[in-house]
Amino acid sequence: MEPPETRYAKSGDLSIAYQVTGSGPLDLVFVPGFVSNLDGAWENPGLAHFFMRLAAFSRVIRFDKRGTGLSDRMLGVANLEDRMDDVRAVMDAVGSARAALFGISEGGPMSLLFAATYPERASALVPYGSYARHPTLTPDVLPQHLDIIDRTWGTGEYIVRFMAPQGTFDEATRRTIARNERQGASPSAVSAILQMNAEIDARHILPSVRTPTLILHRSGDVRVTIDAGQYIVDHVPGAKLVTLPGNNHMFWNERDIVDRIVDETEEFLTGYRAESELDRVLATVLFTDIVDSTKRAAALGDRMWRALLDRHDEIVRQQLSRFRGREVKNLGDGFLATFDGPARAVRCASAIAGTVQPLGISVRSGLHTGEIELKRDDIGGIAVHVAARVVAMAEPGETLVSNTVRDLVAGSGLRFDDRGFHALRGLPEEVHLYAASPDG
Repeated sequence: MEPPETRYAKSGDLSIAYQVTGSGPLDLVFVPGFVSNLDGAWENPGLAHFFMRLAAFSRVIRFDKRGTGLSDRMLGVANLEDRMDDVRAVMDAVGSARAALFGISEGGPMSLLFAATYPERASALVPYGSYARHPTLTPDVLPQHLDIIDRTWGTGEYIVRFMAPQGTFDEATRRTIARNERQGASPSAVSAILQMNAEIDARHILPSVRTPTLILHRSGDVRVTIDAGQYIVDHVPGAKLVTLPGNNHMFWNERDIVDRIVDETEEFLTGYRAESELDRVLATVLFTDIVDSTKRAAALGDRMWRALLDRHDEIVRQQLSRFRGREVKNLGDGFLATFDGPARAVRCASAIAGTVQPLGISVRSGLHTGEIELKRDDIGGIAVHVAARVVAMAEPGETLVSNTVRDLVAGSGLRFDDRGFHALRGLPEEVHLYAASPDG
């Protein structure tokens, strides 16, 4: 069939390709898995049937992730934070204030993070064959995957071998799959995506997902084993699991499975009426603190100290604005702020430490990502307490983060030094801390 019109949404400096199909009463953002190509998908009869069935009851909004398909190429690979920005850009471009997210495979972790961070924009979640931590791309097998991609990408072998080993394909279908590989991304881009997928760990944020969630998973999925789907169900409040028969990760060449997936999705989405809680969201919490502020104030005197503080506050607010942070409050000798992306928060903290140095002061920072309670002029919750404890452990000029932050910025290019496990006051378990490398 003829593909819908392809348009572009601006996400930062990049153009993200998107298509809209259908005009149903609810919006459904389809978050692609591994690689995709908006136009190429319509060459596959199974995929075309899948999207048209979804479009029968919703307005289906599809896009190619940055670096893949019809979207702009980039250096390196996009992290979860960048991909969330792309989803918001596409939703804004089509005038979608709120939508359900259908995330396939690697599209699942980003969808879960998006729903926890922007609950007002996610009405429901339907991850298929997905995970919070990839169960089979382990460090011992990743080199094998990268080698096969380097040697065979573009022939269709990788997708058939690892995503549909039980499938039977005629020669025409194999040629289509091979073409889909080439249209989706280059071998180097695919290798970078795989490496990032192996690093992503979104397990920590699952309890913060308050959006109604339906997990669809095949019982014998060889690529993403069903225990990964069960883990999400066990840790996302109220999540429901529907187990589908079969071993293949790729499903669109099996018409009965396509129809079952759409039937389950339609029933789940069209039967949903409740509103999700909007007073609790996922955020990265930042505390900054001027080292030895009391001693400096006594040495300088009130007037000079006040002038120094004013300049410090101005610099911090400039960096918060630059990295899209939200100032919660000024603590006198530091700030409390939140971010909707952990990588931006880490970079902001490092930038603050560097830009205040000419003032002759040292600022340390602590960060943690978790669920926060939104109050009128303040925030609360365990994530705030953890971040406060983390900053207290930081050395002068250091940006110290919890393992949750470090796990969520995979693919961002940030580097960290291991600071080991620490018992933080008021917390039942030790927290693994990392210091952001100044040059990373």
